[in-house]
Amino acid sequence: MAYNRTRRSDWVTNPDTCAIELALAAISGKWKLRIYDVLRKDETVRYCLINNKLADISEKTLTAQLREMEQDGIITRIVYPEVPPRVEYQLTALGQSLQTVFDALTNWGIASIENKKTETGSTLL
Repeated sequence: MAYNRTRRSDWVTNPDTCAIELALAAISGKWKLRIYDVLRKDETVRYCLINNKLADISEKTLTAQLREMEQDGIITRIVYPEVPPRVEYQLTALGQSLQTVFDALTNWGIASIENKKTETGSTLL
């Protein structure tokens, strides 16, 4: 099921756009929270490290997701004028503020898993 992405510019120009829609657009998708998980552990992270940690992601998809996260103000992209080029990513203050949301989603996921185990265990007894 595809999710229609609400752009930050839409939210700024149309204040009736729901804040939840903006938040979901910023973190939705298969990869964004996984990318966030890699970035939150270090101050700066190189592109190749993100790519290596997320083995199943294509370079095209990773680049697109990183660009969207940059446009949404969650990360910053730092390009060093070297040969070969070195690119690093880091969380912005806004991106760091997602930690509480990330923790809440993690806790909810753990509780959901435990609930499923309990339900499955009770039906097997």
